[in-house]
This record gives sequence, C-alpha cells and structure tokens, in this order.
Amino acid sequence: MIVEDDFLIAMQAEIALVDAGFSVVGVAAAADEALVLARERRPAIAVVDIRVAGPRDGIDAAGDLFRELGVRSVFATAHDDQQTRARAEPFAPLGWLTKPYTMASLINVIRAALSKPN
Repeated sequence: MIVEDDFLIAMQAEIALVDAGFSVVGVAAAADEALVLARERRPAIAVVDIRVAGPRDGIDAAGDLFRELGVRSVFATAHDDQQTRARAEPFAPLGWLTKPYTMASLINVIRAALSKPN
C-alpha cells in the first residue's frame, strides 16, 4: 500500500513496485483514507509519506495502521529529521527513504523490510 498525496510520485512508486513483482493493494492520499483502504485490503506493508493531504499526517496514518492492523511502514519522505523520526518510532518503522529517492532504492528498501521478522 502507498500513502502519498503527490499523484506522480504515487504512480511512479506503484509502477516500479508492480514491475518488481510486488502487489500494490492501493494508493491513499490522506491518513483517514489509508486506514479505510488498509481495513479493506490488508496490506503487508505501507510506503508512507509524512506530508499527505488532510489535517493528519503520514505519521498519524502509520500509527493507525500499526495500532489497529499491525501494518508497519516504510517512510518515504523529505522530512527526515530527528524529531520526525522520534514521533514515528513507536510505530516500528521498517525503513526510511529520503526524497528525492530512486525507484531502485524504494524496491530495495521494500525487499529488506519484507524480509525482516515481525
């Protein structure tokens, strides 16, 4: 699952992941939308941007996904400071990608994240 409000980035990520053999269950542009999608589609992992549409951010989305469904996230964001990481830490992130990132690095981080034990 991808949580990203920039259509072009979301589309690029989805295409790259599908081409690499992953199944993308959907794209959400906002935190609340992400939880609804995850309840319906039960993703194994979420790729989450910090700044998304709506009043809540990607850390809020990752928290909801983790607490309610046990879904862990890889953060793909331009916001990679210590304060942001500290806010996300309780939700056991599987990795961080700092924007701008390559699709190859996204695929590598997802592969590594999926190989980690829960």
